[in-house]
Amino acid sequence: MSFDLKLIGYAQYHAYLSSSYQVEFVIHSVILLPGKRPLVIARGGFTGMFPESSSFANQMTQTLSLPDTATLCNLQLTKDGVGICLSGVTLDNSTNINLVFPKEKKNYTVNGKEVSGWFSLDYTSDQLFNNISLVQNVLSRSSMFDSLAPISTVEDVTGIKPAQFWLNVQYDTFYTQHKHSPATFVQRALRFIGINYISSPEIGFLKSMVGKVNKVKTKLIFQVLGADEIEPTTNKKYSSLLEDLASIKSYASGILVPKEYILPVKADKYLGAPTTLVSDAHKQGLEVYASGFSNDLISSYNYSYDPSQEYLHFIDNSQFSVDGVLTDFPPTASEAIGCFANNKQVKPAKGNPLIITKNGASGIYPGATDLAYQRAVDDGADIIDCSVQMSKDGVAFCLDSADLMGATTVITSFISRSTVVQEIQPNAGVFSFDLTWSEIQTLKPQITTVFKDFPRNPAYKNSGKFVTLAEFLEFAKAKGASGILINIQNAAYLASKKGLDIVGSVTTALSNATFDKQSTQSVLIQSDDTSVLSKFKSVPAYQRVLYIEDKVGDAPKQSVEEIKKYADAVAITRATIIEVTDYFTTDFTSVVEEFQKANISVYVYVLRNEYITLAFDYFSDPIVEIATFVTGIGVDGIITEFPGTASNYIRSPCTNTDKPEYNILPVAPGSLLGLAPPEVQPPAQAPLPPLDSADVVDPPLPPVANISTASSPVAEAPPPSASISFANVAKMDLSLMAIMVLSLLSMLN
Repeated sequence: MSFDLKLIGYAQYHAYLSSSYQVEFVIHSVILLPGKRPLVIARGGFTGMFPESSSFANQMTQTLSLPDTATLCNLQLTKDGVGICLSGVTLDNSTNINLVFPKEKKNYTVNGKEVSGWFSLDYTSDQLFNNISLVQNVLSRSSMFDSLAPISTVEDVTGIKPAQFWLNVQYDTFYTQHKHSPATFVQRALRFIGINYISSPEIGFLKSMVGKVNKVKTKLIFQVLGADEIEPTTNKKYSSLLEDLASIKSYASGILVPKEYILPVKADKYLGAPTTLVSDAHKQGLEVYASGFSNDLISSYNYSYDPSQEYLHFIDNSQFSVDGVLTDFPPTASEAIGCFANNKQVKPAKGNPLIITKNGASGIYPGATDLAYQRAVDDGADIIDCSVQMSKDGVAFCLDSADLMGATTVITSFISRSTVVQEIQPNAGVFSFDLTWSEIQTLKPQITTVFKDFPRNPAYKNSGKFVTLAEFLEFAKAKGASGILINIQNAAYLASKKGLDIVGSVTTALSNATFDKQSTQSVLIQSDDTSVLSKFKSVPAYQRVLYIEDKVGDAPKQSVEEIKKYADAVAITRATIIEVTDYFTTDFTSVVEEFQKANISVYVYVLRNEYITLAFDYFSDPIVEIATFVTGIGVDGIITEFPGTASNYIRSPCTNTDKPEYNILPVAPGSLLGLAPPEVQPPAQAPLPPLDSADVVDPPLPPVANISTASSPVAEAPPPSASISFANVAKMDLSLMAIMVLSLLSMLN
């Protein structure tokens, strides 16, 4: 009762990837960790993308996961005793049964609790297979594949020949009370299909299976539920049962526990101290499997919205390693185990694209602060950036925007200075050029956020110190950064309306720091104003980068040739490179190719970790997006708020070896959406306009106006001072670094 994914386009998808990028799956197993490699267990297949245990989910798991990945089936029994694979005890959360049989909702007592819904034991297998289809049961996931596949039987799942099969018997007592026997079903199934693991949260069931399974071929696993939930056989809390691991060893080979039993998450969403459960269980000879992994559920701020980092906390630390992870996103678990574990010392190969920061590691600390820059260097950024702003008294400093309202606490002190500057933005703001440097120094940095449900590292929300341009340059030299990017904004307005020479300030600061007299560190000058870039043409060592804010779908030769007069590289949006409709990728544009043919480097901006900023094709995994731009597109650099995430990918052996343990595949635009029938696909969007050189070539800069400032004269930027010491960063507990926020830019730009 399953659909063949190959008939509806996945074969073409995999063939495309294989032919285009010489991808091959390594079927042999290489041990990356001490002992046996942790097992990836796919809960109902790839449920992070497709309905649970659908043919889509199960076949995608086999294609995109490590070759020894186990597929888990949560067992339910029908009225006529057929085993089907769905989580829970009811059907209405993962099927459309409530729409098909709207009046047949029932109530049952399940392990002492009243449960209401539609139950599999009230329907024959024919009723379910002929009328009911599967739906996605997590609202943040796409509903595009709802109602396309029927419920899968146990035989359907094993029929696709997963490398390993895991059967989870969820409600033995309930089914036994209603004259069904999961134990009998399992014993019969063992005669015909291979079951590598049998788990259950009920001790009575596991004890009944002791002596009835071949321990060499099949392991019995005790599934531990919530700490305060009651185990039906003993009437004890699950947390208390873990106090006697020796007893568990008498009927099970291992335990499957929620991940919080191992690494607790405190009320503030930071990690607590790890428990000793894994080491205690291993001493008893019990294997430990952790459950509850999902890319699109916010867990702990320590992971910085990078799901691969969560897995690494469980498999790559100095204290313990679990024996496996149960996940809705098996490709991400596979990349963590196959590519990133025990990989901290690997250096990136030459020729990889540049990792360019956006206000330092601004996903972890307030942007453009000493903390953000130090973290960026520590995380392996190649190029650290400073978007230069000017104070009223002429001090050049680093901050994302001239409007201080987003990245500082200015609203609490200087809201009366709020104005509208149409040349810069349509909405009101408190601008740096209306405050003196001493006034700005009274403010605190503020980590930026757009969606309140995705806060970044709130414990450090207002941490760090503002950095002058001179201090930034001194830091870059002292820390040996590979290069710097200086972003210059609003030069014409500052010159003509405020009498501030931002171009002159940058030129002087670079010269004073001798960046114009060396070739060791790269210097990138970025601006959306071609006249600004022209001012730096006289220094050949500087690479000039044209920042193109508009989304375009094509780069005609004439426009490219005109831009080449002013720039050596361009920074363009994600949407200019990959077209996205309703969160599905649909096509690659030719823009990158057209620029690179003219020997113009291409940097893509801005990459973030939060899954809500990612197209569904990326599987809620920022690593897959990075792989797409690096391997699939071949950009020359990525501009990111999370340089550590990019560095993890670029330095991994899966990126730098010919035959990696696991291949992190770039997406093939349109292939995922193509799995859905045409009638449910979103309508095609109008094509983006081509790049027009008239829109990016600017008039000459106006002269700097002679505007007197009554309050204070224009001053030179102060030299780096001991009051802003990057060395102090090391004193902070960097292990708490975690998270980030959604940015102020469009989520899919």
